[in-house]
Amino acid sequence: MRPGSERDGAWAADVIAESVRGVGPGELPRRLCQVATRVLPVCSAGISLSGTGLPVPLGAGDDRAAELLEIQASLGEGPGLEAARTGGPVLVADLDAAADAARWPVFAQQATAAGIRAVFTLPLGDRAGCVGTLDLYRDAPGALTARELHIAHLVAKVVTLALVYLPCGDEDGTRPGGTWLTELAHGHDQVFQAVGMIMARLRVGSDEALARLRARAFAHGRTVLDLAHDVVAQREAFDGE
Repeated sequence: MRPGSERDGAWAADVIAESVRGVGPGELPRRLCQVATRVLPVCSAGISLSGTGLPVPLGAGDDRAAELLEIQASLGEGPGLEAARTGGPVLVADLDAAADAARWPVFAQQATAAGIRAVFTLPLGDRAGCVGTLDLYRDAPGALTARELHIAHLVAKVVTLALVYLPCGDEDGTRPGGTWLTELAHGHDQVFQAVGMIMARLRVGSDEALARLRARAFAHGRTVLDLAHDVVAQREAFDGE
């Protein structure tokens, strides 16, 4: 590693350490997303856990990033899902470019409509596997430099350490059965409940049930999470499909 890279890494590490000092586990993902916008030329960031066929948004730096995480989960397409599947970084310098837009046409259209022109997604994990992704969003086209990419990987490593090594018990120790990850992902368990209900009702597999849930959500301009709430509450039926 070049001396310049070492200095950049030390500077970024200092910024990260100062920004998260005293922050509880439940607040950490959002704070790390906000730190990313301080050390990198990006406008926002989001963190998702890898799930079986469905990413679970864990934290976002702002409402726009949170919306983009939900869009990817609802569509079943996007750089976050590709990075989780391949275990490698997905770097998109211009979502308006034909080649990049063609990879995820609906996501690219919705992201650019939200003012996002570039996305850089890094997998979270190690050789044992990918536990999630860090999505970095930019409102102007352009690639990250080697220096910026080095810093982005450093942020991703810190996020990975937080997900893997932070204590799993409640912060105040009053509910030993819960975890801070469970609290952050609260609500998305209803997506899996809805998938189970559709499987039982239509006698289809989990992949088919999730695909049908996504298709109906997309057709009605809703997120998968929003539709899942109605399925679980029996306000939305999948009879006879």
